[in-house]
Amino acid sequence: MTSEAPEDKNIARLKQQAAEYAVRFIRPGMTVGLGTGSTASHAVGLIARLYGEGELRGIVLFATSVGVWEEAARLGLPMLEEDLPREIDITIDGADEVDPQLNLIKGGGGALLREKIAAQASRREIIIVDESKMSPRLGTHCAVPLEVLPFGWRSQARYLSTLGGEVSLRRLASGREFRTDQGNLVLDCRFGPLADMEQLARKLELRAGIMEHGLFINLAHDVVVAGKEGVKHFKRQ
Repeated sequence: MTSEAPEDKNIARLKQQAAEYAVRFIRPGMTVGLGTGSTASHAVGLIARLYGEGELRGIVLFATSVGVWEEAARLGLPMLEEDLPREIDITIDGADEVDPQLNLIKGGGGALLREKIAAQASRREIIIVDESKMSPRLGTHCAVPLEVLPFGWRSQARYLSTLGGEVSLRRLASGREFRTDQGNLVLDCRFGPLADMEQLARKLELRAGIMEHGLFINLAHDVVVAGKEGVKHFKRQ
């Protein structure tokens, strides 16, 4: 059993604080979306505890990945069907990078397509992050993930290169190709700080074979940031 590095423990503590703050907005009877990733995983555990104590009666959860669905079901949470038969009241999710306007880069966990479906179906999208995820401009710290069909994926890589991106195929630690829950591939494309993310998003959305991109523009309603000075709550204007 390996010990967790002090820095990792600190980041985990900040994620827990952000999750605790966000979970307070859940009310009994709500439909709640669950994001994918380590930060959102903290929220799953908290929701399960409150549900078990009877404080969140009547809630139902919608998972953005198979792994999250299995974790939530194991914790005894009632789960909504994958066809999403109703609107989501609140989704709690993480992000890889957040700009001052609360736009996001997401997809580090590989669930960007499902996460965007949930975000667009949510009345309120609450993003929880530690302060290291804040950025003056998207692309400063993170590559933009793209979910692409395996068929012809190298064509998408060449296209991304013409847009100025440095492209890499995401792989597992074993060296095998990473596959999403839909069986697709993920290309991580580093553009650097994005001068015009809306224009880039339009170009990506028009390309056949690119199923979804990790730019989440105007989708977050709230961003909860945990840092050395405590928890800060930002709301979209």
